[in-house]
Amino acid sequence: MASQNANESSTGSRRDEKVADWMDSSLVVLCVASVAVTVLGGLAQVRFGTYPMSLAEAWRAVFNPEVVLNPDAWRAFLLGAEVPEMNRRSLIVWNIRMPRVFVAIAAGMCLAVSGAIFQAVTRNELASPFVLGVSSGAGFTVLLTLVVFSSLTPFLPLLAALGGTFAFLLVYFIAWKDGTSPVRLVLAGVIVNMVFSSLQRALFFFADDLGTVQSAMAWITGSLTGVGWEQFRIAALPTLLVVAFALAGARQLNLLLLGEQTASALGMRVERVRFLLSGVAILAASAAISVAGIIGFFGLVVPHIVRLTVGSDYRRLLVGCVFVGPALMVVADVGARLALSPVQIPVGVVTGVIGGPYFLYLMRKQDQMGEI
Repeated sequence: MASQNANESSTGSRRDEKVADWMDSSLVVLCVASVAVTVLGGLAQVRFGTYPMSLAEAWRAVFNPEVVLNPDAWRAFLLGAEVPEMNRRSLIVWNIRMPRVFVAIAAGMCLAVSGAIFQAVTRNELASPFVLGVSSGAGFTVLLTLVVFSSLTPFLPLLAALGGTFAFLLVYFIAWKDGTSPVRLVLAGVIVNMVFSSLQRALFFFADDLGTVQSAMAWITGSLTGVGWEQFRIAALPTLLVVAFALAGARQLNLLLLGEQTASALGMRVERVRFLLSGVAILAASAAISVAGIIGFFGLVVPHIVRLTVGSDYRRLLVGCVFVGPALMVVADVGARLALSPVQIPVGVVTGVIGGPYFLYLMRKQDQMGEI
């Protein structure tokens, strides 16, 4: 009996040690700080507009128990049912302004997780959905749907995923020469990105409606202006699936970082795992693009910020991305909305201005370009 108790105690301590290996104070602090930034950014987003309100009024409207604890309200927001009666301030906040915050949270989470996965799958510190051509491929499919096949708009996430998958496979095909290398993958991604970007511009010649052109411009530059609960409903399920699959695959991502030979020696089917995880990353990027357009460099920058704080262990890194991605996207969108008020600039412009120089910094920093 004593031996059995000792074995159970040993097993429990080993389990605790495994959790302690990656759940440390730096990760907890990062997640708590990210939640605080997201809440403050959301309040700033809610506060300003044609119907301005004080910070206290915004807080009361956002955390109004008659809305937050009302199942009919959430049924309307998440399932598209009729919105129940509520006061004017709550109606403006929850039916017009809060959807933009929730869409920013979903898009930031998806792009951050997608970038982190691509950097592990390719063992390339410069990889991201934007750099590898996935964003431009998914964006081209979305624009093609809007301009030419508008009847297929309800299937935007699926179509975006197909476009992103095709672009990523094309990058792999171009980069393949008895295997791939980080440099070839980046260069192939740049080529594919340029091709699909040119095709996106060409689609404007087929748009004969000004509203369609403006909508297409919003997709290309990445904008959260005018999004509503419909867009959040499109992105919600893919976001949940992406986060679940990504966290479940954290161990495999850590093994991929060791190199193909080491991962294979440890029993991993490298190519199968690589493409399955790439599929998760493509779904993540496509879900974000289908509701927010092409937001450049976000998937590149966020994983590096998290990595500098919590290290390279993907169990910590992915959890950090799930929290930091939404925080930075909400803040970037607030900046895009208020920087030149009353004119709203696309959030993709803000992330591009920040991400471009950071991409250059990474390239200059690396002694061996592209390796983590």
